[in-house]
Amino acid sequence: MANQATYDDANLILRLYELRREEKLRQARDWFAGNFKASNLDEMMKVAPMGSKENAYFRMLVSYWEMVASFVTSGILNQELFFQSGGELLFVWERIRALAPGFRGFMKNPNAWRNIETVADAYKKWMDSNSPEAYPAFQALVQGMVANR
Repeated sequence: MANQATYDDANLILRLYELRREEKLRQARDWFAGNFKASNLDEMMKVAPMGSKENAYFRMLVSYWEMVASFVTSGILNQELFFQSGGELLFVWERIRALAPGFRGFMKNPNAWRNIETVADAYKKWMDSNSPEAYPAFQALVQGMVANR
């Protein structure tokens, strides 16, 4: 392993887990998992219009995972250790991936959601190297959840 996980990495993961249990973030996660279905910005604005509770949930959840991903991309959080318990980040990315190009153009920010994308791409490679069938199965599950909404 290139760099060994430390107790600080473990403590940060535990802290991030505690934050995920915060009531508003839990509500946002529940809403996102159960209700968010959009393949472009127009659909996103229908599901989560500006000023709505749903839009606040969307922003809260995506910014949380962008923050977590920034810890991984900057080397603050051990990537290998994160991958062992951070599957929700990949779930979120699968749900917003199709929105990224349009969102980046709308915001005039080519780096919007870049940390989530970078970590998700590395996560997929990690899954492929550890269990080649895991990512396609995961992706099919997420796509099936969206299709059944």
